[in-house]
Amino acid sequence: MESQLISRRPDGSELGAVRKTSIDELPGILARARKGEEALRQLGLEGRERILREAGARLRADLEAIAAIASEEMGKPLRESLGEARHAFAHIDRDITEIFDALRDEVLVEGKYRSTIVRDPFGVAACITPWNFPTLMPHQQIFPALAAGNAVIFKPSEEVPLTAEAYIERFRGLLPDGALTLIHGEGDLGEALVKSDVDLIVFTGSRQVGKSILQEAAKSFKRVILELGGKDPLIVLEDADLDAAAAFAARNSFWNAGQVCVSTERIFIHRDRAESFIEKLVGHAEKIAVGDPLEEGVRLGPMVNIAQKKRVHREVEEAIRAGAMLQYRGTREDGAFLGPIVLGGLEPNMPIAVEETFGPVAGVVPTESDEESIRLANDSRFGLGAVVFGSPERARAVARRLRAGMVGINQGIYGAGNTPWVGARESGYGFHSGRDGHRQFAQIRVIHETIQ
Repeated sequence: MESQLISRRPDGSELGAVRKTSIDELPGILARARKGEEALRQLGLEGRERILREAGARLRADLEAIAAIASEEMGKPLRESLGEARHAFAHIDRDITEIFDALRDEVLVEGKYRSTIVRDPFGVAACITPWNFPTLMPHQQIFPALAAGNAVIFKPSEEVPLTAEAYIERFRGLLPDGALTLIHGEGDLGEALVKSDVDLIVFTGSRQVGKSILQEAAKSFKRVILELGGKDPLIVLEDADLDAAAAFAARNSFWNAGQVCVSTERIFIHRDRAESFIEKLVGHAEKIAVGDPLEEGVRLGPMVNIAQKKRVHREVEEAIRAGAMLQYRGTREDGAFLGPIVLGGLEPNMPIAVEETFGPVAGVVPTESDEESIRLANDSRFGLGAVVFGSPERARAVARRLRAGMVGINQGIYGAGNTPWVGARESGYGFHSGRDGHRQFAQIRVIHETIQ
């Protein structure tokens, strides 16, 4: 009898089941992927582009159905799941054009020499994704990997197997056999995939797992693209608009129940302005509708599961015992529900101010000056995103001093076009998205010739 992986709603009730992949199957899966990679290579850029445009059209047409599955499976409000799917698929033709433009040959001519920069597939890519953005994150890995000609073995989080199935279903009948394989299992399967004879590992998840992947990949020089965790700071300068800063903090701290790698987790503000800021932040938190993610108007659903809720709850309680002040706490904490929570008076050395929380908690750290805020914001092993609120010129100067891969000024870290999604320090190794990110899925080769 085949083993099954059960998909559960955040409250633990069963939603569905998929076939669980045995680790013993990996050698056969990898052998088929090698054949699939050769078939993709022979299709060339134009052939692969035609296939991905057809898959993209299917994903765009079915984005509402995919979003509904994601909301049921991991608890994200339907409005947010739809936003995630639209971000991934609404402009997919434009995105595909950008990917393939990034991969085309470049020719340089100087005197009697002609040099051609080509971008070839690495071979077989292991794509391993988390549960918090179960539609977007697989898409950001799988599409550029296939476009570059790599075969893909896709291992999603065991928390969201049905969303992964819904995504992969839209490729059915389009790709060569073995070019895209979905496998299901827990962490031991992911670990075995990393140790197998793949050529590229693309992983989004925790810093700890990312480190172990990097150590394993180093043994055979596998290429890696790692998007890891964050402990994103928000610096509210002395001349900042407090109303705007508090509104942003509420959105970015509680979005997706705080289960976002670029969620605002540390807020640094001058001590003289902290009380007023917290009052405004609490006002926004009080207005957030908490409930069933499929109900209209709900802005905060349950966390992905009860275990994750308990972990964050424990960290909050430990912070309060250590001296943090509970400024606001949502009234619903049954099942996997938690928050929103606002903590004041955090000390920068408290564990909740150091380690990634990944929950609906906004923590405010009072400081004596903007300089102290900058120093504390940078006093972290993480470096994914950061935000600065203040007068534009002053905020820009501060932004250039922050050790983060992406910085927003009086807004979040999203902006013009498809820019790279990049982490600094221990929040990333390599990066994806944007022209430069797409190129990380391919091996650069240079062919030199003498012009006759």
